Amino acid sequence: MRLWEVLKERKGRIAAKWFEQVVATYPEETAKFLKSKRDPFSNPVGNTIKEGIEGIINSLLDKGEEVNTFLDRIIRIRAVQDFTPSEAVSFVFQLKDVVREELADMSDESWLTEEISLFDRRVDELALKAFDIFMGCRERLYEIKVDEMRNWTFRLLERANLLEEFERKKKNL
Repeated sequence: MRLWEVLKERKGRIAAKWFEQVVATYPEETAKFLKSKRDPFSNPVGNTIKEGIEGIINSLLDKGEEVNTFLDRIIRIRAVQDFTPSEAVSFVFQLKDVVREELADMSDESWLTEEISLFDRRVDELALKAFDIFMGCRERLYEIKVDEMRNWTFRLLERANLLEEFERKKKNL
């Protein structure tokens, strides 16, 4: 496939442009911070997104199975932030725009249409995986919240000495 060869040659530029687009989904001040700090210890989110994007591109181009690992790292971050499900996953679709922009100089190539269609399908599959990961993360967050509320209620009842009375009433039913 000629497209994969072209994308491999340009993957550094694609990764950089995609990173810019992903960071643009954050509020302006956050985006500035994510772009400016290169140190992984002072900017773990930006570093994780950058490494994740590079890993996803490499996995897509080499048909590697590691794509879930890189995708998972980015989605876990976005799942705990104030993104709706569609906003959290939308960055995956931005890859299509970045690739098309990068391939604009080749728009007259006849073979490109068919191969770009295959690429689009792979990105769509990636988006579906991202959504599954996002929903799993959100489910886990809600489970943690429910468990915490249950524990908090239990401790309150225990402090108010109402737990024994509750257990007695429960047995009588």
